[in-house]
Amino acid sequence: MKIILLSALLITALFLTMPVVGSADQQPDMILEKMAVKLTRGGANVLTSIVEIPKQSVITVRELGGLGYLVGPIKGIGMTLYRGFIGMTEVVFFLVPQPGYYDPMIDPPYVWEGWEPKRDTTPSLPEEAK
Repeated sequence: MKIILLSALLITALFLTMPVVGSADQQPDMILEKMAVKLTRGGANVLTSIVEIPKQSVITVRELGGLGYLVGPIKGIGMTLYRGFIGMTEVVFFLVPQPGYYDPMIDPPYVWEGWEPKRDTTPSLPEEAK
């Protein structure tokens, strides 16, 4: 019963996305490449989402100091669930060109990106004005 239901859902998804693929302005090989990137990005996010716990711990300790040892793992668990959900969504809907045109649904697109410290982008006053 589950196989029949899943097969029906997959066939329905294919029929609903075919008009979108057929009316696209880009070459079919570029569309297939973007679909494949979305599928692999989603799979990578599902498999590596657990890395968000140490990542958020490191980032939060860097930003908050000692309080980050308590807050970081909690943020990491939340981001693990979020990145896993987004990854699963990209895997299931890799045929659909949303959001944008197969753009990542989360920033940074992979868990191994974004570990570097945030830079202060506010302009600083010259030494003479201080």
